[in-house]
Amino acid sequence: LKEHANTRHIPVHVISVEDRVEAAMHMGAIGYAVKPTTREELKDVFARLEAKLTQKVKRVLLVEDDDLQRDSIARLIGDDDIEITAVGFAQEALDLLRTNIYDCMIIDLKLPDMLGNELLKRMSTEDICSFPPVIVYTGRNLTRDEEAELRKYSRSIIIKGARSPERLLDEVTLFLHKVESQLSHERQKMLKTARSRDKVFEGRKILLVDDDVRNIFALTSALEHKGAVVVIGRNGREAIDKLNEVDDIDLVLMDVMMPEMDGYEATALIRQDPRWKKLPIIAVTAKAMKDDQERCLAAGSNDYLAKPIDLDRLFSLIRVWLPKMERI
Repeated sequence: LKEHANTRHIPVHVISVEDRVEAAMHMGAIGYAVKPTTREELKDVFARLEAKLTQKVKRVLLVEDDDLQRDSIARLIGDDDIEITAVGFAQEALDLLRTNIYDCMIIDLKLPDMLGNELLKRMSTEDICSFPPVIVYTGRNLTRDEEAELRKYSRSIIIKGARSPERLLDEVTLFLHKVESQLSHERQKMLKTARSRDKVFEGRKILLVDDDVRNIFALTSALEHKGAVVVIGRNGREAIDKLNEVDDIDLVLMDVMMPEMDGYEATALIRQDPRWKKLPIIAVTAKAMKDDQERCLAAGSNDYLAKPIDLDRLFSLIRVWLPKMERI
């Protein structure tokens, strides 16, 4: 729904037996409830949806100390139904959050009185009206640890660069549930430019573990077309060797049925190493049998996919589990 221009403005509230609130919110959901839900909780869900659908003006809090940047961002995202409050200090933002509710917040990390990540931490502990969807828009390259820390509080991280205004407009329209067809022709063109390449995949290292040459060829071709760098292991033992040899593997796509060391054993061994505790692993099972799925999750996989692989489904899962940082 959020990938298509005709439907991305529709508010989505997820209700599920699984607790994947962080992934859902990053994808643009407005709320999340874990089953079983009570009648009162469902009433709250519908009240929130109704509020979004009837809301006339969307409010954005922009925290940026550079006057030129602040003006250019305001011009980029400004519209008749958007009210932008722009401040240059983190403390000003905190004061406003105590008395106002915002639909979206854009922050730079380098602020005069406080680093942006410290502002986000204080927002999570102090008495504010509501924690809005946060877009971090920064000129500084981040380490993996910094990115992981920011991910706890923010929906999106964009590094300022040549293509970053388009990316920022794309994220803001998503979180404000803007109807894309009602935007100006120029902005619609910018959004098409932002989506012409898949930034989520670009430059990311994906370890593909499979003993079938045909699968390796097909998946490598599909992933490289998206911009990913594919590292190949032909069984579980090779997978562990590759993780030791290649720095910064972002995600593992692990076939389950392999000779020498299968995917279950390999996944369990990977999880025993502290370096790879948080490494996303998607298991590929021969059939969608419940016990296969449960064994994969029990071994330490984050998710699973049944053969034959549906590429759209695969790309969707990878988008959810990749550590999301826009490298522009």
